[in-house]
Amino acid sequence: MVSIIGAAMTPFGRHLDRTIVSLAIEATRLALQDASLAKERIGACYFANTLGPLIFGDTTLGQNLTAATGLYRIPVINVENACASGSTAFHLARNAILAGDCEVALVVGAEKMCVPDFGLINSGATELDTQLGMVVPAGFALKAQRHMYEYGTTAQQLAQVTVKSRRHAALNPLAQFRQLESMEQVLASPLIADPLTRSQCCPIADGAAALILASDDFAARMKRAVKVKASVLASGIYDGRCDLTHWETDYETVRLAYERAGIGPQDLDLVECHDAFTISEILHYEALGLCDRGEGGQLAESGATELGGRIPVNVSGGLLSRGHPIAATGLAQIVELVTQLRHEAQDRQVEGCRIALAHCMGGDKAGDTKACTVSVLAKN
Repeated sequence: MVSIIGAAMTPFGRHLDRTIVSLAIEATRLALQDASLAKERIGACYFANTLGPLIFGDTTLGQNLTAATGLYRIPVINVENACASGSTAFHLARNAILAGDCEVALVVGAEKMCVPDFGLINSGATELDTQLGMVVPAGFALKAQRHMYEYGTTAQQLAQVTVKSRRHAALNPLAQFRQLESMEQVLASPLIADPLTRSQCCPIADGAAALILASDDFAARMKRAVKVKASVLASGIYDGRCDLTHWETDYETVRLAYERAGIGPQDLDLVECHDAFTISEILHYEALGLCDRGEGGQLAESGATELGGRIPVNVSGGLLSRGHPIAATGLAQIVELVTQLRHEAQDRQVEGCRIALAHCMGGDKAGDTKACTVSVLAKN
């Protein structure tokens, strides 16, 4: 098994004077400090970034990071997998340690999105649905409309996801949006794609997150290590089928993660999931088995996913309020789980947290996901 011995992230938000690499350097140094580890012990670096080549023309950013931090002559793997880039890098690093390729690995995700003229993320300009106008918010709005039609999910239930998100983020000093927002404010914010208002869509952000993974033998001397019970990566089936009320890949990735970790949804104390839009969190409730199919809206409304509820979800504020610097997101989710499992989350601490799950997906518009990761962590 593999353990996490260091975890850190920068504040997410608008950092107009920062570069991708400077953000990554900050997160890396904080993670090394958190692990009380000399940089010379790092045996490999997995670096996730999505937009650097597109916006800035930057490539091999991982090597830029290792050069700047004095991590010489180690293998560097640069990873891009849409919103799941960071968690994919985590998955690869874990597998490398299990394979014996290295004993300690650094995983970093960094993104710079707050730049002039940054528009909607284009996840496939050559795909027919994109050419027909199915950009990201519209695809999720269709899912929301279909879920409302089939299961009676209401606009208020969708909005409740944001209300909860803002409440949790107010307790997280690293979150982007920390102001409380009422149901009325969420519903009255500008309409982006019916029924999703602006407050129900995740913001762009700058930021970085870093983790240090180690073999169990190495981590045995670390008092604050957190076990990685399972890590699963999958992609969609792409066979033309499209059920707007769920992602098939979600269900399969979750099933495999539970099976490999030897747990079920009833064992979870905390979930961080990919709430890029309010409907996303509701659909992921169902895929994760937190409620039955079609009951995600009711679960959001019930308060069960609030801090102090039966199964707290996105107590960090999630993508909706913590922010969504794409390649850093999956790692930021895991940083939150590590913080919670160590019982170091202060005002947002989930009482008795021992088993936690991170879920991240990327590349979807209306059809199945291009990447989905699920990681299960447990307290030592």
